[in-house]
This record gives sequence, C-alpha cells and structure tokens, in this order.
Amino acid sequence: MDPTTRFSNRVADYARYRPGYPAEIITLMQRECGLQPRSAIADLGCGTGLLAKLFCENGNRVFGVEPNAPMREAGAEHLRGYSKFSAVDGRAEATTLPATSVDFITAGEAFHWFDPAQTRREALRILRPGGWVMIAFNDRRYGPEPFLVGYENLLLKHSVDYPQIKSRWDNLKLEEFFCDTPYRTAAFPNQQLFDCEGLIGRMFSASYMPQRGHPQYEATLADTRELFDRHQKNGRVQVLYDTNLYYGQLAREA
Repeated sequence: MDPTTRFSNRVADYARYRPGYPAEIITLMQRECGLQPRSAIADLGCGTGLLAKLFCENGNRVFGVEPNAPMREAGAEHLRGYSKFSAVDGRAEATTLPATSVDFITAGEAFHWFDPAQTRREALRILRPGGWVMIAFNDRRYGPEPFLVGYENLLLKHSVDYPQIKSRWDNLKLEEFFCDTPYRTAAFPNQQLFDCEGLIGRMFSASYMPQRGHPQYEATLADTRELFDRHQKNGRVQVLYDTNLYYGQLAREA
C-alpha cells in the first residue's frame, strides 16, 4: 500500500492510458478562484503530469511534487516542452517548497493516498495569503451501460486489492483536510475511447490489477479481450467518468 513505490512497474501504462482532466477546470478556477497565468501552482502527487498539464497550457508556473521516482521522471518527460514546469522530489505532507511560495495547490487521483491532517499543515505553509486548494477526481462510472458494468465486475473478479483501494476513494477525508472551511464542488463529464490494446493498457495501469507473471494475469488479459469483443462498436469501447472537483480556501489557525 506504499504509494511511493506502488506504481513504479506500470508507469508507461499510466502515462498513456489514464484519463486527462477537462479544460473546463481552468475556466471554473479563473471565474471563481481568480486563477491567472502568473499564478504559481503546486501539484501534489503530480505523477505523470496529467493534471499539471492543464495549468502548464494556461501559462502557469507549476511545481509537480511527486515522491515516486519513475512517475516523477515520466512527468518531467511528458511536460518537458513547458519551461515553467519543474518536477520536485517531495510528498504532499513535505513538499520541500519554500513557505508562502504558491497561489494554488492542486491534487488529482493521488489525494486518497495523502495524510489529510499533515497535508493540510503543509498546504498552509506553502500557500500565499488568499490561496486556493483544488482536488480533482476522475470517478469512473459503474453503469448502467453493460460495458461499464462488465468492466467493474472484471475488476472485482481479478484485482489484487481493488475493494480496499475503492474504500479509500469512498472515504476521501475531505472534512479532515478542509476542517471548518467550507469547500465548493463541481462536476464535469469525461470519457475515453479505446481500441482493444488501449482497454488492456487502461486495465493494467491500475495498481490493484495483477501484472505479468502473477497467477491471475493471463486470465485477466483473456477476460479483458472478451469484454472488449462483446461490447465494442466500430472497434471502440467508451469508458465514462465524472470529473468531480472539491475546492476552497483553508482557514489558518488563530
């Protein structure tokens, strides 16, 4: 369950097959949080840079804080065309960034791995006065489409520890992180279209799925191909998500 090593052997699949984030996030943060191109961003648990890329494209200075070396290197490679991006060897709870150095803190899928109380303290340390925090999750839909139901059932059948990880998503401890500070929510639809190779890559990008050499690997691979063949239309299947946002300003202790 150590997030600093858990994804090391599936970085390529993660970078290629995980969903990105809707551009509407930038529009919302400009409108409601005062995001500007000159704003400095700390993206915690940056991984391969899927969320950070939105802010790089907006012209922001982005510090991608990531403790897993292979993921951090993949993020730096993914975003090497953006001169204002820096990959930082650090954790959400100890970023190594200077005090009062950023205007926004963002976090994507990695948030459920963070210690919320320690991350809150670190956020308060590195945020400038008036700064904002935004957490974004691509929540995969479980149905009602038969393909989505089948995908979920395949995970339950073959995963190493999917139910335990799913319970972390269902208990994000947002109240422990935001404490008495009200936070806002928003949601946007998101999707991915996959051929069979892409669906296999998406399946095995998940840390809870068996890797090559595991006793369940071949059966998982066969069932994934069968799921694709049963539901594909014109050589594609559609994975649907709701991108859920939680954002607000952290109250400083008196």
